[in-house]
Amino acid sequence: MLSNLFSAEALKLMLYRVPAILIALSFHEFAHAYAAYKKGDPTAYNLGRMTLNPLSHLDPFGILMLLLVGFGWARPVPINPRNFRNMRRDEIIVSLAGVFTNFILAFVATGVYVLAAFVLNVQNEIALNLLLPLVTINLSLCIFNLIPIPPLDGYHVLENLLIRRVNPKFFLYFERYGNFILIALLLTGALTGLLSTVVSTIVSGFFTFYSLIFGLL
Repeated sequence: MLSNLFSAEALKLMLYRVPAILIALSFHEFAHAYAAYKKGDPTAYNLGRMTLNPLSHLDPFGILMLLLVGFGWARPVPINPRNFRNMRRDEIIVSLAGVFTNFILAFVATGVYVLAAFVLNVQNEIALNLLLPLVTINLSLCIFNLIPIPPLDGYHVLENLLIRRVNPKFFLYFERYGNFILIALLLTGALTGLLSTVVSTIVSGFFTFYSLIFGLL
């Protein structure tokens, strides 16, 4: 198992993923910070987190999970919901800004890949192998972050929808152990199979759409 994980081929695939991971995470967290800023909260901006510099957003465990199992997370952007004009609505918008951005990046990257590989017949293997992870990593980050487990975005959406119906102690307890729950679910494979299926289905849909657009079908 370990020999396969650290084989030359596996390490090469990891290297191809690194630029896509840095781009996906940077745009994801920038989108959160920018949306919060536009909704009236300058916290992330004041702390230097409204940036596309990946070094400002990296989370060691999240990056490790992305490299090993294809799903992970960045260091959450700090926000102060009290600065929002409509606290619950705006926090949901800010939470969804990152996943929406990753979805758009994946959609655009698929179009570029199909155009390069199948319309222009680009033969540069390195370029294509760097481009394809932009599709899969962005979609993986998008879908994974919709899971309602802290510190993921789906949790913040769920929290704001249920905050008046559920005992606040539940959220405090959940947030304390969220990271451990996520790591356990990923390392045991309890989530990866389902998430991979969802990502593959969406990627297939993207490719079909662009194949129709470019007259390849």
